[in-house]
Amino acid sequence: MYTIQDKYQMSREDAIFVAKKYLKESIYRSAFLEGIAVTFPQTEEILDGAVVNNVSAKDISKVFGLRDGWKYILDRLDAPIDLKFLEDLHELVAKEDVPWDRLGALRTQNVRISGTNYLPELPNAEKIHQELLYLQENPNETDRAITVMLYLMRAQLFLDGNKRIATLAGNKILVATGRGIFSLPPERKEEFTEKLVRFYETNDMDEIKQLISETCLTGM
Repeated sequence: MYTIQDKYQMSREDAIFVAKKYLKESIYRSAFLEGIAVTFPQTEEILDGAVVNNVSAKDISKVFGLRDGWKYILDRLDAPIDLKFLEDLHELVAKEDVPWDRLGALRTQNVRISGTNYLPELPNAEKIHQELLYLQENPNETDRAITVMLYLMRAQLFLDGNKRIATLAGNKILVATGRGIFSLPPERKEEFTEKLVRFYETNDMDEIKQLISETCLTGM
C-alpha cells in the first residue's frame, strides 16, 4: 500500500498564506480539471471583477462558485468534514450544474462517468457518515487529505460537481494541518484522468496517490 509522506510542514498561518497566494491559479486548475472553458488570464479577470468576453455566463458563474467554495473551507478549517459540510459546499459550487432542488442533496439516480464502465452505488447517508469518520482517523495528515479527496471523487455523492467538492475537502485538510495545497498542473490532466479512471475501476489508490504526492502538492 502506497502511503503519501508529509511533503510540507508549515504553520496553519503559512498554509493559509500559500492558499491565498495561489488562489487564482488553484481555481483555474480546478476549472480546467472539470472542463470549464476558461484560460488562466480569463480566470484572473473574472475574479478581479472585469468584464470578460468569449466566456459564457455559466462558466463565469462556475468560477465564482469555486471562489465561494474556497472561502467556505478557509472560514471553516476546524469544522469536521461530514455530510452537512459537503452538502453546504455543494450548494455553493454546483449552482450551474444541477437543478436548484438538487443542490446539496445526495443523488437518488445512477450516474455514468466518462471513460469508464464503473457505476458508483447510490449514496447512503449513514454509510457515508461512518466512512468519513473512519478516513479522518488517519494520523498521516497529507495521506488523510488525499484519501478523503479520492474517496469523494469515487463515491459521486451528488449529481454533478463531485471533483470540485472532493478537491476542496482535500484542500481543507491540507491547509488546516499545514501540509500545503492540492493543485493539479494542467499538463498532468491526461495522466491524472487515466489514473483516476483506473482507481474508479479497481478502488486501488496507490497509483494515483503517487502521482499526486509527486506532482500536485504545493507549499513553502
